[in-house]
Amino acid sequence: MPGAVLFLCGMNAVRSPMAEAIARRMLPSGVYVASAGVRHGERDPFVDVVLDEIGLTLGRRQPQTLDDLEDDFFDLVVTLAPEAHHAALELTRSSSVEVVYWPMPDPTVEADTRDQQLSAYRDVRDRLTTMIEERFRRPGTRPLGGV
Repeated sequence: MPGAVLFLCGMNAVRSPMAEAIARRMLPSGVYVASAGVRHGERDPFVDVVLDEIGLTLGRRQPQTLDDLEDDFFDLVVTLAPEAHHAALELTRSSSVEVVYWPMPDPTVEADTRDQQLSAYRDVRDRLTTMIEERFRRPGTRPLGGV
């Protein structure tokens, strides 16, 4: 289990804040979890809706970039978009940080109607939940979180 995990995407508006909220619930309290974007983004209200459906919230949290992070030491960086993966590899090339790529679709381009868009956001939320569960569950243990 890493001591500090960073979820990184394009603008820290959809995928990485969702992953951060889910991981905070599922991982032990001693694991530091953060998220950021390569570029500055705006908070997405659909994220609030789909997180609320599973009892999670971002609270007052706003999107942040790598430069905004208070702590920049991570054992693991999980990238969720191609540009984030390239940025993470560039940032960590001279350190021993593990970088993994979990390709996630961008739900902001998926649909025409509100229901279709919410469905795309739920799909990303559920994929992230599964990936976090699979990555961090210790062999022979029960599921981590009940998300």
